[in-house]
Amino acid sequence: MNNNLKLVINNVNNKNIDEKYFFEKDELKIILDLYAKMVSEGSWKDYGLSISSRQVGFSVFKNAAENALYKICKNFKPKSKNLKYLITDTNGKILKNSDNLNSLLRNTNWKKL
Repeated sequence: MNNNLKLVINNVNNKNIDEKYFFEKDELKIILDLYAKMVSEGSWKDYGLSISSRQVGFSVFKNAAENALYKICKNFKPKSKNLKYLITDTNGKILKNSDNLNSLLRNTNWKKL
């Protein structure tokens, strides 16, 4: 038996991780529903998540070996209300933005973007 192992329950030292620095459950469901639709159409093949103190991003890929086609971002400290949710290209250029994730993704023509 290894005496160096310890079970940690309700680690109070880990309280500094703030849940607001990620997509909320309903936001992630909207994104994953879109992702499933696009995968079934053959447009998207893979995804990745990136998290920083400024934003969280959901990147979508046509092939895993290539750069991301698009990145769906949530800004935590947007400079204006309409910059809360963004769709960016590979270079980080903002293609579309909104204060409502559902309408942003629903009103985007992904084939023409």
